[in-house]
Amino acid sequence: MREHPFASLISNDDSGLPFITHLPLHLEDRGGTFVLLGHCARPNPHWRYLQARPTAVVAFMGPHAYLSPSVYPDLARVPSWNYLAVHCTVSCTLQDDPSVKDSLLKKLIGDHEPPYAEQWRGLGEDFAHKMLAGIVAFELEVVELQCKLKLNQHRPESHAALMAGYAQGNEQERALARWMETLGMGKGEG
Repeated sequence: MREHPFASLISNDDSGLPFITHLPLHLEDRGGTFVLLGHCARPNPHWRYLQARPTAVVAFMGPHAYLSPSVYPDLARVPSWNYLAVHCTVSCTLQDDPSVKDSLLKKLIGDHEPPYAEQWRGLGEDFAHKMLAGIVAFELEVVELQCKLKLNQHRPESHAALMAGYAQGNEQERALARWMETLGMGKGEG
């Protein structure tokens, strides 16, 4: 969640359909309770949906990559996709206090571009208040957490070939190879 902080916040709109906002979230551990901090633009109706129905889902997508059937020793296989993801059921509390929103923005700046903090402070109070008025912040307390892991675990005969291929691939594939190594999957182990 810290390595891949760009998440999908999913709740229901007023007609009952899923409403999704993609946004960066800041993770805090508050004595064993995970809290995700984020914000959306005031014109985005998502905050109103969260106000009416504060239970939502946040999905973090970790590394993912194509799975070629060529990693199998037999030919009767089909392509697939491997991935790591985290799904959180959350309870939302909206935060509209300017000092809380400023603190949240500083945490997000610290996560993504610490040198920008000086520029943010230098923009002046009037500018900051105008920008803060344009967003609604929220705290999302994680009430349930699910880790989703698909690394072809059920096919140990393919692990060594799959891991070797991923280790030579793009950034996503190399990240999956590291996870497979961490999980002891690269030597044909399940």
